[in-house]
Amino acid sequence: MDGPVESIYNLIPTVVEQPPKPPRYNSKFKPMVKNEIKQDRSPNKTMGPAKVAVPTPGDFLKKRSKEPVLGEQTRFAHLDDSSKKPPVPRHDERPLLGIRTNKNFINTNAVENIMSVPKKPLPKFVDTRRGDNNFLEPSGLVPKYTKKGDYGQTPEYLKKRNAEVKRAQEEYDAYIRERMKLGAMQQLSLEEREEIINGLKKNWEELHHQYQGLSVVTDTAPKKNRKERMEAEMKQLERDIELIEKHKIIYIGNN
Repeated sequence: MDGPVESIYNLIPTVVEQPPKPPRYNSKFKPMVKNEIKQDRSPNKTMGPAKVAVPTPGDFLKKRSKEPVLGEQTRFAHLDDSSKKPPVPRHDERPLLGIRTNKNFINTNAVENIMSVPKKPLPKFVDTRRGDNNFLEPSGLVPKYTKKGDYGQTPEYLKKRNAEVKRAQEEYDAYIRERMKLGAMQQLSLEEREEIINGLKKNWEELHHQYQGLSVVTDTAPKKNRKERMEAEMKQLERDIELIEKHKIIYIGNN
């Protein structure tokens, strides 16, 4: 059976003895710390002076005491009455009008603003860190190509390149004429070229129709291989169509 055993002696109250507390810890550096704190202290350091002068009862802020004192007002008078502007006409007066016109200034200004060309700002350059700017045109930083000796003439390197291109084209045309004389090459006619292009486009459309019928999920190797093969064939057909459409004159070699 768990728990205390029932006994009559348990009814007598007993005094619980508290165990004695251990002695309080005192640091050996306590006197040293007290001396250092006393050395750093000075009177009236944070709380101000011990005694403050009490203001007198008559020294208080009075009404309008802080307003600036203005000088004596003087009446303004014109030195020369001829410089005065004429007075504004009264409401019952009808001032003399100038030349009347039927011009519609609102529409005229609107049309002029719509048809006007906005002004382009003049180019400037900044030469200091404070943002001082100057006009770029008279500074000498803009190259003046019109003042060069060979301005408006074809450069030498372009002349050489054009001569090389022309010579290569002449050699190529001579080679084509020689091969065509020997019967080893013939030129493709425009009708045959169009027929080949239409045939390639038809093949691409048929292949594309089959490609659209493929399964969206390529979870097996045969499906993946078939999709990649059809994509490669479509890209090759696109390259062939682009190549033939790019060149109007096509030569075919005879084996």
